[in-house]
Amino acid sequence: MNDYCAAIDFGTNTARLLIAVRSPSGIVPVRVEREVVRLGGGFTDQYGLSVEAIERGLTCLRRFSKIISEYEVLQVRASATSAVRDAVNGKAFVDEVFQETGIKLVVIDGDLEARLTLKGVISGLDSESDSFVVLDVGGGSTEFTVSCQGSPVFIKSMPIGVVRLTEGFRTDIEMFERVRAVIDQLEKDLSSAGITVSGDSELVGTAGTATTIAAIKLEMVDYDYRKVNNFTVSGRDVSEIFRRLSRLTPQERLSIKGVEKGREDLIVAGLVIITSIMERFGFKRLKVSDFGLLEGLALSSNEL
Repeated sequence: MNDYCAAIDFGTNTARLLIAVRSPSGIVPVRVEREVVRLGGGFTDQYGLSVEAIERGLTCLRRFSKIISEYEVLQVRASATSAVRDAVNGKAFVDEVFQETGIKLVVIDGDLEARLTLKGVISGLDSESDSFVVLDVGGGSTEFTVSCQGSPVFIKSMPIGVVRLTEGFRTDIEMFERVRAVIDQLEKDLSSAGITVSGDSELVGTAGTATTIAAIKLEMVDYDYRKVNNFTVSGRDVSEIFRRLSRLTPQERLSIKGVEKGREDLIVAGLVIITSIMERFGFKRLKVSDFGLLEGLALSSNEL
């Protein structure tokens, strides 16, 4: 009998699979798979997940199921986030996934997503400040978590994400206005909770936008999570990357080293969110974490 565990983070844009071994110091990755599925593509309030997105999701999870079987994994923790929890056909999709693949997707809310993400992020940090902020920019939502002594003291799941912004707004200006309004509310909620966030706090970014920023700065042709994890980018460099990419068409962005196929039209929306957060709170740098919800799931015991 092996000691492998498996985790699946089935997000609004990206699906990731981790096969790992638990150890006293955390988890040791054995295999990591990632695929840009864009589950939230074509999402509507009336119909929920589109037919095309559902088929992309099922195709990806069939592949993940086959890999899990190859490793004879007995324990699988799989989560679905914003796109599925907001979809009127979300439950039907979860049921179909189980029937087709045997994978039991658990739809988690923004609060649990943030808690598990924090657990995963902390497991991969090379150093941990007493207090820091985790910014998880997803496809459908963005989680803003303030951590103190390793525990969340404030969590805000915001209804902005790269797929939602890209498909819902036509221009960068419109996206900025929407993000600005959401951050206004975030500031009010922080104030009501008695939480102060300043530029002196450490900002840790996780998920696709943050890792893409690091990959661009590193001019990475083949993605290597070991180089990306804990890589720090200055606020000036983040702003410069935004200016550089916003001038290009999605197709032209693919010529930039570090831009992954499937993110070329979404990366600008992610940068709108990150640059807006950094400017509003005065963050001077962004520490990038390749670890997040996926690792948090693998480390979880009874959260799901």
